[in-house]
Amino acid sequence: MELFDYTVLRLIWWALLGILLIAFAIMDGFDFGIAMLQPYVARNDVERRVLLNVIGPVWEGNQVWFILGGGAIFAAWPMLYAVSFSGFYLAMFLILLALIVRPVAIAFRGKVDNERWRRIWDWTFVVSGFVPSLIFGVAFGNLLLGVPFHFDQTLRLTYEGNLFGLLNPFSLLCGLISLLMIAMQGGTFLALKSEEPIAGRAVKATSVAAIAYILLFTVAGVWMAYSIKGYVIEAPMISDGPSNPLLKAVSRADGAWLANYTSHPWTILAPVVAYIGALGTLIFARKRSTMLAFAVSSLTITGTICTAGFSLFPFLMPSSSNPQSSLTVWDASSSPTTLFIMLVAAVIFVPIIIAYTSWVFHVMRGPVTAEQIKTGSHNLY
Repeated sequence: MELFDYTVLRLIWWALLGILLIAFAIMDGFDFGIAMLQPYVARNDVERRVLLNVIGPVWEGNQVWFILGGGAIFAAWPMLYAVSFSGFYLAMFLILLALIVRPVAIAFRGKVDNERWRRIWDWTFVVSGFVPSLIFGVAFGNLLLGVPFHFDQTLRLTYEGNLFGLLNPFSLLCGLISLLMIAMQGGTFLALKSEEPIAGRAVKATSVAAIAYILLFTVAGVWMAYSIKGYVIEAPMISDGPSNPLLKAVSRADGAWLANYTSHPWTILAPVVAYIGALGTLIFARKRSTMLAFAVSSLTITGTICTAGFSLFPFLMPSSSNPQSSLTVWDASSSPTTLFIMLVAAVIFVPIIIAYTSWVFHVMRGPVTAEQIKTGSHNLY
């Protein structure tokens, strides 16, 4: 058990939370991306049905990572869960609403042979990909700015913000970066799983998204470095201490979000991987190396999320209204027993999920063609 003391367990679950977020963004990200790209890549009813059948066998399974991520936050980081679902309640509601209407749009679209009916559900499908992709990016932007919440001495939570307060310029920039990142993921997967002319349009969309991503990711980095005050813990924290965020002193300082890149130089790999992934996506997509394009697009997602995580560490959710109330890896977790039991469960069940998911993608390998849709073979919608 010495390998799993409280400090190590907290670090493991911080890393696992990041892994689950990355897995969700990679797997469900291409579903969202394909939905967003539908108006451009699909020009008629058959092509729209191709898109639905590309994701049809896998989209439900991809949402497992979202459920796992939410469960991990609830059980491993209960204070983070409480603040997130209180402060971001309306934003979370919009995400859940989008996730609810997506399967409705997919399933209902073909129930009535009417062009207007199909158009309504087609645009519902587009919105169901756009909204979560934007809001998740906006949420990460607000984490870097600080969230307006605080605790009293009995740890009762007060949140002072609102939905429109989350839509500030920097967070909207982060939302655009998220949209572009997810569009790249959707475009590369669609190019992999479809034929011309859909694949060619997907490659063009991916190329534009990759170039825009590189530019906006750079702008966000410069903005964060020179115009946004980060958070600093003023004295060394006890990493295996009680989960009470009020037992520390926190201040704000210019350039504080870059401190980890100086003290731990290896963390610079995260933004480097993000840039390499985006450039690789642009190159491989244009060369029609679709499998490689999808792989390096996934690296872009990994590098982007890791960049945010490494910048924030050890903070999980900084507080702008009372920095002392900020939640960190060291003071917002569940008990050691809970973290250990959850770790055992994760070690058992996550490999099973990965194995099953891999089997599904193996069985459903190969492109979805317009001919299959027209003849009614091998299609769901």
